[in-house]
Amino acid sequence: MLNHRSGLRKIKKLGLLQGRQSKLRAAFFEEHGGPEVLKVCERPDPEPGPGDALVEVSACGLNHLDIWVRLGGKRNFPLPIIPGSDPAGVVLEAPSDSGLEPGDEVIIYPCEGHGDEDALSRGDDQLCPDFRIYGAARDGGMAEKIAVPAANCFAKPKTLSMHEAAAVSINYITAWHMLVARAEVRAGERVLIQAAGSGVSTAAIQIASHLGARVLATSSTEEKLEHAMRCGAREAVNYREDDVPARVMEFTSGRGADVVFDHVGEPNWECDLASLAKGGRLVFCGTTGGAEVTVNLSSVYFMGQSILGSTMGRRDELEQVLALMGEGRLKPVIDRVFPLAELAEAHRYLEDGKQTGKIIIDIGS
Repeated sequence: MLNHRSGLRKIKKLGLLQGRQSKLRAAFFEEHGGPEVLKVCERPDPEPGPGDALVEVSACGLNHLDIWVRLGGKRNFPLPIIPGSDPAGVVLEAPSDSGLEPGDEVIIYPCEGHGDEDALSRGDDQLCPDFRIYGAARDGGMAEKIAVPAANCFAKPKTLSMHEAAAVSINYITAWHMLVARAEVRAGERVLIQAAGSGVSTAAIQIASHLGARVLATSSTEEKLEHAMRCGAREAVNYREDDVPARVMEFTSGRGADVVFDHVGEPNWECDLASLAKGGRLVFCGTTGGAEVTVNLSSVYFMGQSILGSTMGRRDELEQVLALMGEGRLKPVIDRVFPLAELAEAHRYLEDGKQTGKIIIDIGS
């Protein structure tokens, strides 16, 4: 039965929904482990709360975050859980004062912050003590429907397909926040972007180039290096074959990179610092390769360098990204699309590092 709470516009009026289903098709897992713990079956329908929109999910991006949540590790994630932090889809119902209409195509901002009114007043959900990422701290988007705050729904640019829309949120707001808010990249600066084949580094190359920076990117295969050049890098270096800091010095006429962008962590740490200019900024958002590093603080302070951590991004940053996508200035790159039934195989593919760009899960297939 449809929920007839006052204040909700119903997609039934458009003939797009005949009745609220009690069950939906979703991926979930009840225990941590390898890809084999992922199941696809029926789960209860989400119940929208006050201020929530109900969205029919068309596609959802796959991230390393999905792997970390599945593995568990040192963090306590709620179980069972529906994974997926990058859903895009169509509004089924929304509060009457939200500005959303049934049938609107939307991209979902995948986070909620609670517990710090000052941070929330600034739009810094990611700095709240209770910070929830969809698919990690609450059910995510690998399901036919998701209920989220209406304020987290943003109009999908007409320039993007639904698969492309599902490649936006986490990668582009993370890269934008790192480069613009944290590192404050300026036109003409030299930026080293590590691991160019990933979705977040693909976004970073595009954004840094849009800002007028000169980008040197690294990766491990010729295919991924060519991808980096197509995205806007001026030079691309195979880190398995070349001396990256030496190539950075050549690229910068001996000065070093003004900004180093990294999400790998431990394996890149010495290279990152050796590539950094005096007064340079090393900004990182992840530790996919390990988190335990050592640093010579004397060198950092003497060189006037900054080491900057960064987590996710803000709603207003997503708005800026989407505006640029609507103008065709930024464009998601999709490596491969998997049906929801093959989510476990998609996890294996991501773990093997085979992708160049974003892996997308088609929810309807």
